[in-house]
Amino acid sequence: MIRKQLAAVVLAALASTAMAQEAPYKVAEGNKVDAKTLNGWKVWRQAACERCHGANQEGMVGPSLIEGLKKYTKEEFIGIVVDGSHADRGMPPHPFLKGEKIDSLFSYLKGRSDGKIAPGKVNPME
Repeated sequence: MIRKQLAAVVLAALASTAMAQEAPYKVAEGNKVDAKTLNGWKVWRQAACERCHGANQEGMVGPSLIEGLKKYTKEEFIGIVVDGSHADRGMPPHPFLKGEKIDSLFSYLKGRSDGKIAPGKVNPME
C-alpha cells in the first residue's frame, strides 16, 4: 500500500514538473511562431540587443544568450535584463522592458536557446 502511494506521489510530481516546463513559445518550420514569440522578436530588434549579444544571440561583447538561457530561470533572466548585471562593465538595466515585453522576449530567446527557432527573421504562424 505504501509503495502504491509513493509511486502515485512520484508520478504526480513528474507530471507537475513536465507541465511547469512547458515551452513558453510555439514554433513551426523553424521560423513561424505564435504572436507572443513574434512580439519577443520585435522587442529584441527594437531594444537593439544584437549590438552586444550578436545578431543570432550567440554573443559578441555580451555573452551568448543561447547558452545563458540554458542555465538561467525566467525569473533570473528578468532580473538581469530589467535590473542590469555589473552595469558599470556589463549589462545595463532596461527598466522599460517589463510585463508583456520581457515575457515575450523571454519566449523568443528561450526558443532560440532550445534550438527550436532558427536564427534570423521570424514570421507569424498562419
